Amino acid sequence: MAKFKTWIKAARPRTVLLSFSGVLLGGFLAARLAINGEFFYPFPILFAAITAVLLQILSNLANDYGDFKKGTDNAKRVGPQREMQSGAITEKEMKWALVIVSGLCLLSGFLLLFVYYVAQVAVVPHYRFLFVLSFFIALGIGAILAALLYTLGKRPYGYRGLGDLFCFLFFGWAAVAGTYYLSAPWFDFSVLLPATAMGFLSNAVLNINNMRDYENDKVSGKNSLVVKLGLKKAFIYHCLLIVGAFVCLAVYLVLHHAAWYSYLFVVLFLFFLKDLIAIKTTKPEQLDPFLGRQVKHSFLLVLVYGILMLV
Repeated sequence: MAKFKTWIKAARPRTVLLSFSGVLLGGFLAARLAINGEFFYPFPILFAAITAVLLQILSNLANDYGDFKKGTDNAKRVGPQREMQSGAITEKEMKWALVIVSGLCLLSGFLLLFVYYVAQVAVVPHYRFLFVLSFFIALGIGAILAALLYTLGKRPYGYRGLGDLFCFLFFGWAAVAGTYYLSAPWFDFSVLLPATAMGFLSNAVLNINNMRDYENDKVSGKNSLVVKLGLKKAFIYHCLLIVGAFVCLAVYLVLHHAAWYSYLFVVLFLFFLKDLIAIKTTKPEQLDPFLGRQVKHSFLLVLVYGILMLV
C-alpha cells in the first residue's frame, strides 16, 4: 500500500494554494459588504475553500491516472515524476482514491449548501433557495466531472486543448463568483471582473505546466492549447493572461470608486514581470520552478488586493 507521504506528493500541494486563492478572493469581495453595513455571512467561505481544495486534489489524482493510462507519463516527460509512473501507487489504489475524494467533494459541497441554508432560510424566498440549491448541486457535479474528465475517458478534454476553458470557468468564475454569492445577499455582476482575473491567473499556471510538457505532449498526442499554439504564441498568450488579470482587478476598483491606495496592488506586477522575462529565456524543460512561483505570486496578489480593498 502506498505511504501517506506518497499520497501527499500525488495531491501536488503546490497547486492546492491556487484553488484556495479563488475562494479567498470571493470572500474578500463579499466582505466589502460588511464594511458598508450590509449582510455578510462568512461561514460558507470555509466550506467553499475545503470543497475547492478537494476538487483540486481530485483533479491532480485523476490527471496522474489519466496520463499514466494513456502513456503520456513516460521516460521522456520532463516534469516531476508522477506517483503511478514511478509505481508508488497502483492502479487499484488510485481508482479507490478517486472514488473516496469524489465522495468527499460531494459531502463538502452539501455541507456548504447546508450552511448557506441555515444562514439564509429566514431572509431568502423559498423559490430562490430552491434555485440556488439546484444550481450549485449541478455546479458541484459538473466540477467533479470536469476534474475527472480532464485526462480520463475516451475523449478527455485536456487532450483537445479545452483545459484552459474549464480551468477558467471553475477556478475563476465558479470559485470567486460562487463564493461571493453564497456569502452575500445578492449577486453583483461586477464580481465577474475579479473572477475573470482569477481565471486568467489559473490559466497562467496551467500554461506554464503545458509549456514545460510541450515536447512530450506533442509526441504523445496530448493536444493542449500550448501544443496547438506553439511555444512562441503560448508565451504571448501567457503575457496577455497576466496583463489581463491586473486590468480586470483595476477596472473593478474603478467601478466601485475604491480609495487610491487600493491600487497599490499593481506594485506586485513587478514579480510577474520578472518571471515573464525569465520564462522568455528559459528552455521549456526547465520551466517547472515557475509553476510554483506563479501559484505563490497569484496567492500573494489576491491577499494584498483583498486587504487593500477592505482597509
